[in-house]
Amino acid sequence: MSDGRPEGTSKALVRTVVGAVYFVIVVGCLFGGITATSLSVSVMACMCCWEFLRLCHASGRLPNDGIALLVTALYPLAPLLNYGNVHLLSTMVLLVALAVWYVAVPRVTISDVALTAFAAIYCGFTFSSVSLIRACDPGVEGAMITFGVMGSIWLNDTFAYFVGTRFGRHKLAPRISPNKSLEGFWGGIAGCMLIWVIIWVLHIRGIKLWMAIGCGLCVGAMAVFGDLFESRIKRGFGVKDSGNLLPGHGGMLDRSDALLFGCMTAFLLLRLGGIV
Repeated sequence: MSDGRPEGTSKALVRTVVGAVYFVIVVGCLFGGITATSLSVSVMACMCCWEFLRLCHASGRLPNDGIALLVTALYPLAPLLNYGNVHLLSTMVLLVALAVWYVAVPRVTISDVALTAFAAIYCGFTFSSVSLIRACDPGVEGAMITFGVMGSIWLNDTFAYFVGTRFGRHKLAPRISPNKSLEGFWGGIAGCMLIWVIIWVLHIRGIKLWMAIGCGLCVGAMAVFGDLFESRIKRGFGVKDSGNLLPGHGGMLDRSDALLFGCMTAFLLLRLGGIV
């Protein structure tokens, strides 16, 4: 009889390979320039949005896929033009299109309208923060600060997993995500802060130590919140994963949930600090 280890090893290998390919593509786009980053983020945001819309439809709700995906795709493209105007235009398109749809189609409910707007904002507007951070500098520094932000969130997740697995005793949010622990949370914060301190040591964009520490704390905490938020959404829909696009990782939304809130927080703090 099989003890299950070969199958477990195979799953771990698949997860590692998929994670490595994802990492190479994302980093390649970051260092490929602002246009490559904006386009790739737009695609990933649309993947996240599509998975969310599929969950909505499977539960009997009827959001407008076309409107949600169109506006989701527009938000991350903001750096390619004047980002303030693009964000404003995208939001205006969203509101006007939803209003027309709601008035023209009697069977549409206000909850359908709300879910459509939420899908675009949750997946497109938040993800656009990656493009906006990358747009602070067309050269290597822009790529480095964006890579640092995303890397801090990835390391937050990695440290949280290993510390939580080894030392986790106290549940963080047992009703939403039973495997998360307070020990893992603080381990993740430590990993996140480590990357931000490295950003300070390397003098990327002239970031100060106090800002690096503050960003590490806030970005790490909001990344965890983003993860919990998506977990709460999945529990509401009664599913374990948002999709199966990335074997071993679930869907694109599963892979990006922490990035959505973490990168948005990083952009806000870096913007207020005059870094981007």
